[in-house]
Amino acid sequence: MTDAIQVERERGLLTLRLNRPDKKNALTRAMYSHLAEALQQADSDPGINAVLITGSAECFTAGNDIADFIQQPPNGLDSPVFRFMHNLLECRKPVIAAVAGAAVGIGTTMLLHCDLVYVSRDARLRMPFVNLGLCPEFGSSLILPRLLGQAKAAELLLLGESFSGEQAAAWGIACEALGSGEETLAKAREMALRFESLPPEAVRISKQLMKAPDRELLRKVIEEEGALFTQRLRSPEALAALTGFIKRH
Repeated sequence: MTDAIQVERERGLLTLRLNRPDKKNALTRAMYSHLAEALQQADSDPGINAVLITGSAECFTAGNDIADFIQQPPNGLDSPVFRFMHNLLECRKPVIAAVAGAAVGIGTTMLLHCDLVYVSRDARLRMPFVNLGLCPEFGSSLILPRLLGQAKAAELLLLGESFSGEQAAAWGIACEALGSGEETLAKAREMALRFESLPPEAVRISKQLMKAPDRELLRKVIEEEGALFTQRLRSPEALAALTGFIKRH
């Protein structure tokens, strides 16, 4: 595994820690590949009861590393980013997220597929896809209007408005908003370790039942979004926006 993804095993808990502080944990093609592999291994390992995805107490992730994304854009649904999406969506084990600081783009949309999400109150979540000439991904165009209503979803997806950890908890995107990044990580770890004492097959079946009603539709939407997202990456709008982003940063 790359140093940018730290993998820690504590009894039946597998923690995947984003560790690229100089780049605000921005995700590269290699990081997606390692995350996808770790999720697949956790899913098939009978000794793993739960998976915890986190960053640091200061930052979850700034989203995609834009320079890496332009140099190595996803060219199909077997690309690392889409394999990560698929393995998170299909993971039969409970997945818990601990979010502090920035959670941008897929840093927010991946939370829609985690089973338990804990955030710091001052976390800043944002999905600036349209702002970058792109379109929503990872099922967010389906899930957010259902969860929040069309108007609020439009604010977040069409305007790219940011929102706080407190709002994420109030809207049902997160279970709870906590006072600090350290508290958030500790709470998420505490809740993740609880799965060690629960019957794993009962947990698996219960998660399967909760996810089943929308699973096929969600798979279809994620595939359609992915195809359009990949097309948009090559569009003049996106190339101009992404190049401008790199120059500003």
